[in-house]
Amino acid sequence: MNYERLKLENQLCFPVYATSRLITREYQPYLDELGITYPQYLVLLVLWETDSISVNDIAKKLILKTNTLTPLLKRMEQLGLIHRTRSKNDERKVIVNLSSKGRELREKAVLIPEKLITRLSDGQLSIEKLIELKNSLTTIISFLSK
Repeated sequence: MNYERLKLENQLCFPVYATSRLITREYQPYLDELGITYPQYLVLLVLWETDSISVNDIAKKLILKTNTLTPLLKRMEQLGLIHRTRSKNDERKVIVNLSSKGRELREKAVLIPEKLITRLSDGQLSIEKLIELKNSLTTIISFLSK
């Protein structure tokens, strides 16, 4: 039996997992200034792009289950970042809207992507390589999300 395949260094999943954790760690100082967590930041990114969106649509965009997203949204509502309301057309749907505080955070967060790219490109990765990596990961996500 060839157990070489089971070495950690031969796994695709580990570098993806480790990279995700390390990039999230890089975001943390910027998010701490805003008083939000990384998952809350992801929700805000969705809402800054499309305000007044259903919980199901947010879950689809973030590739999360609604039962994972709901406690996160509840906490964001307690922080005054969003409002949740039942749809007038379909009471089963919950619609999420940014509050004024949530909209204001957008102005404070606008430089975060640039700061992160600058930090990552200070190393051995060029911006072109980072874009190539992002595109490759997006292709994998698209394939696995089917």
